[in-house]
Amino acid sequence: MAGPLSHVRVLDLSRVLAGPWAGQNMADLGAEVIKVERPGRGDDSRAYGPPWVKDVEGRDTAESAYFTAANRGKKSVTLDIASPAGQAVVRELAKVSDVVIENYKFGDLDRYGLGYDDLKAINPGLIYCSVTGFGQTGPFKERPGYDFMVQGMGGMMSVTGEPDEAPGGGPQRAGVPVADIITGMYASIAICAALAHRAVTGVGQRLDLALLDSQIALLAYQNTNFFATGQAPKRIGNLHPNIVPYQPFKTSDGSVIVACGNDNLYRKFCAAIGRPQFAQDERFANNGKRVEHRDELTREVAAVMSTRSTRDWVEALEAAGVPCGPINDLAQVYQEPQVIARGIRVDIEHPVAGRMPTVASPMRFSQTPVEYNRPPPTLGQHTEEVLRGLLGKSDEDIAALRAGDIL
Repeated sequence: MAGPLSHVRVLDLSRVLAGPWAGQNMADLGAEVIKVERPGRGDDSRAYGPPWVKDVEGRDTAESAYFTAANRGKKSVTLDIASPAGQAVVRELAKVSDVVIENYKFGDLDRYGLGYDDLKAINPGLIYCSVTGFGQTGPFKERPGYDFMVQGMGGMMSVTGEPDEAPGGGPQRAGVPVADIITGMYASIAICAALAHRAVTGVGQRLDLALLDSQIALLAYQNTNFFATGQAPKRIGNLHPNIVPYQPFKTSDGSVIVACGNDNLYRKFCAAIGRPQFAQDERFANNGKRVEHRDELTREVAAVMSTRSTRDWVEALEAAGVPCGPINDLAQVYQEPQVIARGIRVDIEHPVAGRMPTVASPMRFSQTPVEYNRPPPTLGQHTEEVLRGLLGKSDEDIAALRAGDIL
């Protein structure tokens, strides 16, 4: 069955991660996503290697592993949008599209005649999603924005990492570009909401998504903790600011994460580790008390947890109904029975790599399941298909565009 957005066409003018992540979500949901790339070079992230995708003989290809993370399900068209002829083709594509995603710097596409007002004039129902570092308003709107700097500016690094006084202490960025990814996710939600609004009103609109806004929103309860106290939260490593115990403990051969999200789970945890008295101790009787006496409880529990292996503790705690788990590397992740059962690794056919592994969408639908029938495209793979099939270009038209280095 066709995906829930199979009636939607998306023109993806974005590069690297935040915009492409939104475009990939649209593709996973069934939309036709046409990705416009620079001739000869393509999306910047095509050069973000090594590692490179391997071919069927195990040799490196020109396809970066990074690029494949955010471009599944798309068609690649090469166009020089700095040229008037390339701009004309983009306008033709926008006229027959429902959504445009772009992440150029503020004002760049306006100079090419490809800004929102330009494209709205030829397609009033168009949903035009702009993804930038700082948005379309404010004193920083013209600044370029990258994930790492936004994690710093937006407060993420102030609450990530060990305290300054601890070994290895200091601010840390997250292990993946969370500002880019969360902005792509918010963009996906906004696009779907705008499509729903247009279905009722017939009216398109401009969407203004900023990495900085999204990164700050991602701080969730850290924001509201600050509002409630007036004190900026500090880095506390793997501890939770509001819940105890909710942290890793060293075992005899590794670590196990324990997540006691309420007092009942804490009591179950104390019984499972053979220390029911910890649940009766007035210092630890409820979560508020445990937060106050975090250091004392952590010392007591750590001494117990170090006596057995990670596997032993996971089995014992799971049997008791206490949320817990090991700290896996990715090789271990893909060996987890739950990961295998959920089919999170999906292999799809790729024109260069043969069978290419990719990560399944976490969106699961009972009636319109995600299909994985289009791999990340090679550069310009679908240029002629789109120009002929969608825009009705003739062989002569395409030859002229190629002769002018537009494709």
